[in-house]
Amino acid sequence: MAQYIKFYNNSAPDPVRVAQAVDLLRDGGIVIYPTDTVYGMGAAINRPKAIEKLARLKGIKPENARFTLLFHSLSQMSDYIKQIDTPTFKIIKRGTPGPYTFILPATHRLPKILYKRKTIGFRVPGHPVLLEILKELEEPIVNVSIKTGDEIIEYITDPELIYEKWRRQVDAVLDGGILEQTPSTVIDLTGDEPEVIREGKGDLGIL
Repeated sequence: MAQYIKFYNNSAPDPVRVAQAVDLLRDGGIVIYPTDTVYGMGAAINRPKAIEKLARLKGIKPENARFTLLFHSLSQMSDYIKQIDTPTFKIIKRGTPGPYTFILPATHRLPKILYKRKTIGFRVPGHPVLLEILKELEEPIVNVSIKTGDEIIEYITDPELIYEKWRRQVDAVLDGGILEQTPSTVIDLTGDEPEVIREGKGDLGIL
């Protein structure tokens, strides 16, 4: 049964609760957490068995899954990105941290389970709880969004409902309150010009 870890002050995350989440991720656990858009579900990048489980929960092979990598900072992200030009870097800097997922060419620092992906989504989220977890974890999180099959409600935004649905399949649900239903804006930066793949939360004025 998953742990239910409630954060009462998102702007100043309780270090004890942060440590609980980090310990679970380091032990190869799957954790559901708040972001600055919708709730995400993820595993530490250096835990291949956890990434396999994450893919199974999405019903897809790891090499085919549309994972996003979550980072604490641009400097941490740079270790996993192939060299980019100055205009591309400026776009990323304007949108970081924030509700933007950038598709970029990845380096071989990706774990073997993800090697077949030449490009992948990169993001530095703006949620204080998640940023603190990423800082303490000291490695990226492989992330997917929490969705429902309901045709009307695309994303589950209530942590109590998320816990009811996922408590037997994940290791913890972090309650950061009820979030909006708008996902991140996805921008492909691998071509000659930026391409908006999905318009979500966030101002396209960064482009």
